[in-house]
Amino acid sequence: MIFGLRVRWHRRAMAACALACAAVLSPPCRAGDAADSALIARGAYLAKLADCAGCHTNAPTGQPPKPSPPFAGGLPMGSPFGTIWTSNITPDPIYGIGRYTYDDFERAVRDGIAPSGKRLYPAMPFPSFSKISDDDMHALYAYFMHGVQPVASPVPETKLPFPFNQRWGLAVWDEFFAPHERFGPRTDRSAQWNRGAYLVQALGHCGACHTPRGPAYEERGFNDGDPLYLTGGTNDHWFAPNLTGDPDSGLGSLSADDIVAFLKHGHGGGLSAFGSMVEVIENSGQYMSDDDLRAIATYLKTLPARAQSGHIDTDPARNAATVDVLRTGSIEYPGAGIYNTFCARCHQADGRGQPGKYPRLAGNPTVVAPQTTSLIRLLIDGSRTAETANGPKPQRMPSFVGKLDSTEMARVLTFIRNAWGNEAKPVAPADVETLRGKLRR
Repeated sequence: MIFGLRVRWHRRAMAACALACAAVLSPPCRAGDAADSALIARGAYLAKLADCAGCHTNAPTGQPPKPSPPFAGGLPMGSPFGTIWTSNITPDPIYGIGRYTYDDFERAVRDGIAPSGKRLYPAMPFPSFSKISDDDMHALYAYFMHGVQPVASPVPETKLPFPFNQRWGLAVWDEFFAPHERFGPRTDRSAQWNRGAYLVQALGHCGACHTPRGPAYEERGFNDGDPLYLTGGTNDHWFAPNLTGDPDSGLGSLSADDIVAFLKHGHGGGLSAFGSMVEVIENSGQYMSDDDLRAIATYLKTLPARAQSGHIDTDPARNAATVDVLRTGSIEYPGAGIYNTFCARCHQADGRGQPGKYPRLAGNPTVVAPQTTSLIRLLIDGSRTAETANGPKPQRMPSFVGKLDSTEMARVLTFIRNAWGNEAKPVAPADVETLRGKLRR
């Protein structure tokens, strides 16, 4: 399943910014922090946009899955430094945030500092949330204080090894790597573009996964002015792909309509969401308004091609040549036989998959991406497509552990990355073996 600033304004610029803000950010709503139904409803929608449930709700898998209280935390998040347990953000006064004032809430969300002064690990995307507008922050506070059911449930304590357990060091990290400014609309862009930029950069915090991180786990950019922003990043052994306009490994070959459909239902342009992106679709994307989906697509389609990788040749002759290899069973392509046996039934001999069910592999940006982590993990762990209110019936890709060894996985992935016009570096058996060891599969 593959698809998968600190700015100082002069008086004149401030006036232009104020006019743009009126069209870009959510309409002002100053009802204080009282349990105003309209404010709470708006906060509920904003929490969907920010996918707060994705990290702060632990939904264990099983047959059947055990119900998990919304926003009660306790989700283990993998990081290069160890497991980070997400917090309870229900309004419970003991185990949650029920005693937070608005200032406490705002400081935690924007600056990553709890009321006790304890600093939060940057698994919490506060560098992105620092851009959230004041009106939206008030709506979020109203929702979490008055629209969420309190859950008196403690969560496991995060215990990282030394020196990462020394939270005072996060103050230094924050000084060097975390921006602390609100979103500033661009006056040379449309209201729709600015709305999309705000959603992607702030509430949506897309860069938290789709931007590469440096040695200090810092995001290497926070807006479209940064050359590495949204060029792809690896998190918990999934590679979140390039979202810039690269026609091969990015979104250059997709239309705005494709992006809207993908975010709404997990299927678009012949691609399907996989891995952790499935939860983003289910918890967030499917609930977005059509206007907001269109705004996000508008913004993403203006990003220039960056971090170009691999190549996709769209000449029909290349596709036909691969189909012929699969038909004849040529021994010159050792991964072809594996593909015929295990993959062709769903993804087809021409690599085009089945719309709304199985993604295409021919011309798929993730297939030719520089990082093969997601491809390998899909074979090891399998995945499923998103389940949404009005989307296609979810499909499941099985794990191939026990059916294919590491060498066979490498061969079939190498074949897929160089079939139907795809052109990308081969996958080494050692890469598969290494990831299997990390996943203990």
